[in-house]
Amino acid sequence: MELRQLEHFVAVAEERHFTRAAERVHIVQSALSSSIRSLEAELGVSLFLRTTRRVELTEPGRALLPEARRVITAVEAARDAVADVQDMLRGTLSIGIMQAHGVVDLVGLVGRFHREHPDVEVRLRQAASTVLADGVREGTLDLAFVALPDHATRGLSRTVVGAEPMDFVCSPRHRFAERKFVRLEALADEDFIDYPGEWGARLAVDLAFAEAGVRRRSSFIANDLLMMLNLAAEGFGVALVPRSMASSRMDVRFIRLRKPVPIWEISVVGPPGGPASAAGRALLAAITRRDSG
Repeated sequence: MELRQLEHFVAVAEERHFTRAAERVHIVQSALSSSIRSLEAELGVSLFLRTTRRVELTEPGRALLPEARRVITAVEAARDAVADVQDMLRGTLSIGIMQAHGVVDLVGLVGRFHREHPDVEVRLRQAASTVLADGVREGTLDLAFVALPDHATRGLSRTVVGAEPMDFVCSPRHRFAERKFVRLEALADEDFIDYPGEWGARLAVDLAFAEAGVRRRSSFIANDLLMMLNLAAEGFGVALVPRSMASSRMDVRFIRLRKPVPIWEISVVGPPGGPASAAGRALLAAITRRDSG
């Protein structure tokens, strides 16, 4: 069993498509198929169920996937260790990001890291917070920026990098539009524009309403913050959004909440012992320096 075979296997498993996987590992599809067949012959099992439309993992394939990822990560860590001795960073750094990061200057942070370590290929993957946390657990991401409470990141290392309160947002024609403050209890009869259930912001809002003993009604579920503000501006409902979204200049009213106020807390999560790669450790150290400075 060769490392390249495991890399080819992981690429097909993640892409669920031989052509896309071949493009990802920079070989022709016939060579990739041959590599997978050789690995299957060596193991004596079929790793994939192949149809004309899709590629799915078999039970042996699902069992091999986390182990293959661990082997690849260990090899990359060994290469990074040698690079550390030579005082340079190389390789690939996979970072999970959310749609918005509020008070955290993610572009500036990642941009500075790239300028300091130009030989590191930075791969950004955007998804919901819970999906990103699972990506770190599964080894497909080195680090992830998430907006999750502590209990939702159990088993991961966690560094808080920013936090901000959430505000009530409504149309300028809404009955609360001229208020300076509003209580959650007053929002029980409102039609809410809500986040998808896997978003960290949704968890924060759900927790605040639960603490206030208030049930709310969701009329829209939107996975785009600007769409949420647009819907609110047109009077289709109300929402709770991070305060930094006030800079969007949408035609909506931002109104402060009385306690309990949902807090949108951003943290960086990694494997339990920290990132395996030198690049991941360097980025985490840069984040920690920024936070303490």
